[in-house]
Amino acid sequence: MSLNGFEDLSALGQAFVDDPYPVYERMRAEGPLHRVRTAASGEFWLVVGHEEARAALADARLSNDIRHSAGWQDDGGNSIGLNMVQTDPPQHTRLRRLVAKDFTPGRIEALRPEVQRIADELVDAMLPLGRADLVEAFALPLPLAVICELLGVPATDRKTFHDWYLESTDFTRPEAAGAAALAMTGYLAELVAAKREEPGADLLSALAGHMGEEERLSSEEMLGMAFLLLVAGYETAANLLSSGTLALLRHPDQLAALRADWSLLENAVEEMLRYDGPVETTAFRYAKEPVELGGTVIGAGDSVAVVLAAASRDPRRFDRADGFDIRRDARGHMAFGYGIHHCLGAPLARMQAAVAFRTLLERCPGLALDTEPDTLTWRPSLMLRGLHQLPVTFG
Repeated sequence: MSLNGFEDLSALGQAFVDDPYPVYERMRAEGPLHRVRTAASGEFWLVVGHEEARAALADARLSNDIRHSAGWQDDGGNSIGLNMVQTDPPQHTRLRRLVAKDFTPGRIEALRPEVQRIADELVDAMLPLGRADLVEAFALPLPLAVICELLGVPATDRKTFHDWYLESTDFTRPEAAGAAALAMTGYLAELVAAKREEPGADLLSALAGHMGEEERLSSEEMLGMAFLLLVAGYETAANLLSSGTLALLRHPDQLAALRADWSLLENAVEEMLRYDGPVETTAFRYAKEPVELGGTVIGAGDSVAVVLAAASRDPRRFDRADGFDIRRDARGHMAFGYGIHHCLGAPLARMQAAVAFRTLLERCPGLALDTEPDTLTWRPSLMLRGLHQLPVTFG
């Protein structure tokens, strides 16, 4: 539906939320950039081509700093603290370096036995029941437990934090969303203060220790980093586990091939990320000056969202782009972004996905959908792509 030259994505309803790919395919056929609007975000540019997506994410003229938005004073600013996603170099460089210093391959690999233990415990709890909602029983609690273990969030607080997060993203209930965001802010501020007083071996303690250095984190930056790492560390991973399982169950030949040859596992995870990744679009970029992209000029102050999901299904980059094939060369997919904002947690996501999928598929040989695929619904977010529920049986 077009409104004053802008396609109104909100008017497309739940059908677009559940399956946005036909809309993106139509857009790509018409051109790599489109002007759109949503009820929540107003008017902005959408980038749907693979080549143009990479170019946009590498273009320093497209800023992550909201102050370059023409309407930034009316946009509400940063929700909780200030994090890497909302900044440009040199501030972004400093923040990312501080996190990368402690978010090391060694620290991630040391979590593998813990990821395996959690996955086994969750399967132990599900199997005797005969059926389960895989989102609630496996896909969400596994990465939530892992990231909270990494960051040092007490186990007793994890469900409360998750409930706050879900409420804070419910734009149909703005008052409840605001109250939940305030509650999260207060909780994280207290947690960071506690880590500074009595540091442990966790990542938040390490980051809190940087607050006293010459290149220290400000209180607002520390708060934003804690929030970003918590949310990005489990919500996206949960989406990958649920959508990846659904892709396998809807393509039994691919599921059989994986079970017959576990050497395909890592490549299968890459194809899951390409085919139906957990992040649909990036956070907004803002044009600091007029920018020509894909033959279109983006005006200074305009907002731009890059559709990672559409770029990863661009037939100019991938043959049979709408097909699911765990043997394909999926390199070049955009699920983790591109450029200086490429997802820092990608190695953690890949590791826990590999552990989770092998555990689930080996221990649940009769795993099957417990509903018709067309009845499944997805969360109403243009940025994150995740299922509400995934009912399964265990045979």
